[in-house]
Amino acid sequence: MNPLKGVVAGFIATVVLSILMIIKAFSHWLSAFNAIEAIHRLTGGLLVMGWVGHFVIGAILWGVLFALLYRRLPGNRGLVRGIVFGLFAWLAMMLLFLPVTGYGFFGIAIGWPLIGFTLAMHIVYGSVLGMSYASLTGQR
Repeated sequence: MNPLKGVVAGFIATVVLSILMIIKAFSHWLSAFNAIEAIHRLTGGLLVMGWVGHFVIGAILWGVLFALLYRRLPGNRGLVRGIVFGLFAWLAMMLLFLPVTGYGFFGIAIGWPLIGFTLAMHIVYGSVLGMSYASLTGQR
């Protein structure tokens, strides 16, 4: 268990996720939802606080929690454990973050495409997180 390496892996995964979020923004697909703006609204600060919050959640909060739970997660490889963790993070988003930001449980205020999109993004995040952490710690 190495929380610092969890933060590094979380940072790497958050960078990948951020690139995909920027591509989504430029494509204007699912424009009714922007996680950075939602975090910004919660903080009541500058838009940069949305990005800061995004990295704090993705790198520090989820990174440390992943490192602490790594050996307890199902699967025998970092990739599988990362995907399982990504599903947990997605469920937390659906049940906690989206309702608090006014989108409702599972983002029902926006509709079904949000569920699939955020699920795919969290699977990518978890995959990168798990593979990065396994690589950094010399595990599988």
